[in-house]
Amino acid sequence: MADFGGGDLETFRAETRAWLEANYPPSLNAPMGEDEAPWGGRQAVWRNPDAKLWLDRMAQRGWTAPMWPRQYGGGGLSKDQNKVLEQELHRLKARPALLSFGVWMLGPVLLEYATEEQKQRFIPPIVRGEIRWCQGYSEPGAGSDLAALQTRCEDQGDHWLINGQKVWTSYADQADWIFCLVRTDTSKKHEGISFVLFDMTSPGIEARPIKLISGSSPFCETFFDNVKVPKDQLVGKVNGGWDIAKRLLQYERQNISASGFGAGGGLDLVEVAKQEVGVDAAGRLADGDLRGRIAQHRMDAQAFTLTVHRAEQESKAGNGPSAAVSIIKYAAAKLNQDRFELMVEAMGLQGLGWAGEGFTPEELAVTRGLLRSKGNSIEGGTSEVNLNVVAKRVLGLLDHQ
Repeated sequence: MADFGGGDLETFRAETRAWLEANYPPSLNAPMGEDEAPWGGRQAVWRNPDAKLWLDRMAQRGWTAPMWPRQYGGGGLSKDQNKVLEQELHRLKARPALLSFGVWMLGPVLLEYATEEQKQRFIPPIVRGEIRWCQGYSEPGAGSDLAALQTRCEDQGDHWLINGQKVWTSYADQADWIFCLVRTDTSKKHEGISFVLFDMTSPGIEARPIKLISGSSPFCETFFDNVKVPKDQLVGKVNGGWDIAKRLLQYERQNISASGFGAGGGLDLVEVAKQEVGVDAAGRLADGDLRGRIAQHRMDAQAFTLTVHRAEQESKAGNGPSAAVSIIKYAAAKLNQDRFELMVEAMGLQGLGWAGEGFTPEELAVTRGLLRSKGNSIEGGTSEVNLNVVAKRVLGLLDHQ
């Protein structure tokens, strides 16, 4: 088998297709349950051993991060080769080999800001799914105004000493390491922030899950009490973390937008509406008003998908995502919330179940998904903050006193 390092694109496609067909485990063709998401990490529990096999095979090729440099474990693919890989994975209806904050957010900024030693140390384990990362950004008094964060990081000579609290830390109770914004200078706001990495098993760290209205607990409040961090785990310059933070948020918003916030309990909106509401003699949804709103939603969703693809290509052709990802993140949140609203409306009483007999697991997932979708306007930067970013950095508007 060729090493996919060159040659014409059709040869690459043929070799990629052959490799995927030979290496994608058939057992993964079944729908993926929530407890089967391939987050990787030291605490990973593999409900289906073939999911781990799929991760290992893809990671060996570097295809969990296909466009990252090969010297750090990535696939080293060109933009066109990566597009072919994506197409062939889609054709196969393959599950993702790895879901990772390390791939989506941390890795790209390490490639841009980290030292060579830090790249060699942290990036290959991200590609292999060996370390599960969480994000230490928001605090009880620093959400929308993230730069107001107060978690202290003091220079103790041979180590950093961290004290403070983070909140809405996704999967902190299941993560191995954290990338964290800390305050290294109290005399300045934006210019007093640094970016550090540390192990979540370090003494002095406590993560407490927060139960949401949906019944799940994907977020935590996280406490740091005299946590010692080696000096070489600060990324970039001391007090230079705000630039890294902004860059990482661009990657986060880009990936949140591209993911569409999930698939809505595995149910198809149009099929659910036809089943619950019924169809007319022409095979159309019987409720004309609902039919029109679902049709508009599908058109908006298709336009959104095309916009995301265009933004991804522009990002890969340039120097990463721009402030325009705030437009996409805002639209993605609204689309997902509208989708769940339409789904529950179409399902009627079957869309309002919480537990007990009379409801399928898919229907219960939609009810909880509707509640969960309310958070889409907050995570990855609130809709209000993203609109401000669009106004200032995309449209070039200035505040007028």
